[in-house]
Amino acid sequence: MAAAFLTRLVTLLGLVALGVLGPATAHAQSPGALATGLHISDGRLVEGNGNDFIMRGVNHAHTWYPGETRSLADVKALGANTVRVVLSNGHRWTRNSAADVAAVVAQCKANRLICVLEVHDTTGYGEDAAAGTLDQAADYWIGLKDVLVGEENYVIVNIGNEPWGNTNPAGWTDPTIAAIKKLRNAGFEHTIMVDAPNWGQDWQGVMRANAQSVYDADTTGNLIFSIHMYSVYDTAQEITDYLNAFVNAGLPILIGEFGGPPDQWGDPDENTMMATAQQLGLGYLAWSWSGNTDPILDLSIGFDPNRLSSWGQRIFNGANGIAQTSREATVFGGGNPGDTQAPTTPGTPTASAVTATSLTLNWTAATDNVGVTGYDVVRVSGGSETTVAASTTNTVALTGLTADTTYTFAVYARDAAGNRSGRSATVNVTTDEGGGTPGVGCSVGYRVVGEWPGGFQGEMTIRNTGTTAISGWTLTFAFANGQTVTNMWGGTPTQSGGAVSVTPASYTATIPAAGSVTVGFTGSKGATNTAPTAFRLNGTTCATT
Repeated sequence: MAAAFLTRLVTLLGLVALGVLGPATAHAQSPGALATGLHISDGRLVEGNGNDFIMRGVNHAHTWYPGETRSLADVKALGANTVRVVLSNGHRWTRNSAADVAAVVAQCKANRLICVLEVHDTTGYGEDAAAGTLDQAADYWIGLKDVLVGEENYVIVNIGNEPWGNTNPAGWTDPTIAAIKKLRNAGFEHTIMVDAPNWGQDWQGVMRANAQSVYDADTTGNLIFSIHMYSVYDTAQEITDYLNAFVNAGLPILIGEFGGPPDQWGDPDENTMMATAQQLGLGYLAWSWSGNTDPILDLSIGFDPNRLSSWGQRIFNGANGIAQTSREATVFGGGNPGDTQAPTTPGTPTASAVTATSLTLNWTAATDNVGVTGYDVVRVSGGSETTVAASTTNTVALTGLTADTTYTFAVYARDAAGNRSGRSATVNVTTDEGGGTPGVGCSVGYRVVGEWPGGFQGEMTIRNTGTTAISGWTLTFAFANGQTVTNMWGGTPTQSGGAVSVTPASYTATIPAAGSVTVGFTGSKGATNTAPTAFRLNGTTCATT
């Protein structure tokens, strides 16, 4: 996302339907003779063997953080099947050499990830004077041909990131067609990905209106469109209308970038994005693994896979998230279409670290003839069940629970082919009543880090002034002026009116004696932004500092 790394002013006027795609009968098909690897068939991305491949992954800013190559293994371990890698052709940032790109591809393959490679220098062309052209990006790819030819099973070429700003976005169409033709004339048979104008969000509908003509310009038919969904897409209707327009026209599309945390322009509806992608069988790639200038979009804190932000927890472990829905590419042996054997049933879960609002479940791992790839944790109520979490291991922490409430949980196991085990036996757990904890002392320092019209960033440092460690906690406080927490890292908030309750992230769950943890957040506000005056930790009143 250019907003995460570049300063720009984006005028968000809402989606404007300036055209419609062709009829549903205009299916996108690719000639079988040119389908050497990942390719398009009947409007869908498929592998060389014809199996559907649905991207579930993240974006990784390799060109700015070339030393963080361990990130590929980390996102794979969390369940991703794809990574979109930020590269530079040297126009704006340091050029990634052929040797570097070859090494990235090799590491993607070693970690059993499909690799989407993109040139970021094109971001916001026409509005950002520093941006490069799609033609320059195409020349860069041609210069990498020797390291990319033969990798069609593993690599998708995303010509240029967000290659047009908000100035005259209609100018996007012809350069996009020209860049596609240039790559095909150079002999590229990879699936090519093209980003939308309007900084990737296509809020003026240019890509939507011209998608069929752009697709038809590709002689191989192996072209996929990428929409970036941020604050323009803050209603379910906008999201479903846009994605269904392509699907109904038989044209391939994915969500190549998206964010969930709100910004000064709006609050993206990531829940609808992920649910609709899952319903329609479309790929999504969340922005971004780590290293954002604005850290609210970091999925992991400091490139640490053990310190997922609330945004990261949502993407990897939430409903319709990566752990729950990702399937490894069959080229790596994942999702074997001949595998019809379900995993064994997991062991009965047991509960530990039970507090008023959180607990941890553990269970004996399932086994599978190929391999277990994840678990779905469900809450059982009468004859119905609701998925509450997903995990790639046989343990999960549940937060945001209600005090003095009995819950019933069970677990399913999944394999790479999508086979699901039988449901485990259930466990009944009653959360604590709450109230003060003997021997606990605490203090809370609250400060406003920055403010802007209608919003602000806050920070709370919670210090354990007692003599024993606090493991698992709930912090409560109240806003006096109608402020609302919109995003949080280091904790998970729930809010009713002005009352706010915060439970910890995995990396802030324990506060050592004489130690502290810090929770940051962004919020909305009116003209007045008075700081909260009272805080309670696990029911104990804390001093304020």
